[in-house]
Amino acid sequence: MVSDTTLLPGQPVFLPRGPTPNLGGGLYLRDGQVRASLVGVAQYDGPTLTISRIRSHPPATNSVVLGTVTRLSPLQAMVSISVVDGVPLPAGEEFNGVIRTQDVRATEKDKVKIGDCFRGGDVVKGIVISLGDARSYYITTARNDLGVIFATSEAGASMEPVSWQEMRCPKTGRIEKRKCAKPENM
Repeated sequence: MVSDTTLLPGQPVFLPRGPTPNLGGGLYLRDGQVRASLVGVAQYDGPTLTISRIRSHPPATNSVVLGTVTRLSPLQAMVSISVVDGVPLPAGEEFNGVIRTQDVRATEKDKVKIGDCFRGGDVVKGIVISLGDARSYYITTARNDLGVIFATSEAGASMEPVSWQEMRCPKTGRIEKRKCAKPENM
């Protein structure tokens, strides 16, 4: 049985004991080790082991997306979507998304200030709630597991979440406001 984890190019494919299977597309042999040459999941097609390419697709309603905040205004944050449902989009094929003030959190929507929730360059995890207008998708972060997952402080360090609305710089100890996503391991 081959693992069902997604492999990256160059990663070894761990095979069950026994003879090496016939290698199909997406795999190669180097120094006696079977390795992936594509992003995908290894699977058997009869006696042949192959990796079929994972195809990216545009966001749809309820798609989980990752993107980078590119611009802020008092009413919304513009996001460049680069990952849709766990599949990275090809370089240059990003989509635009908008997080409106009413879509930042589930409670106290009227008290949301975009500048206290996001900053340019933050990586945000959200869910597409609507296909929006001709220019961009509408995204929500109104769940505990959605929001900023990566941010850089003014000192240039990767920040760590300390609450659902604050992140701390490990270099300076300074606290900055963000709408944080609850870390997946907590």
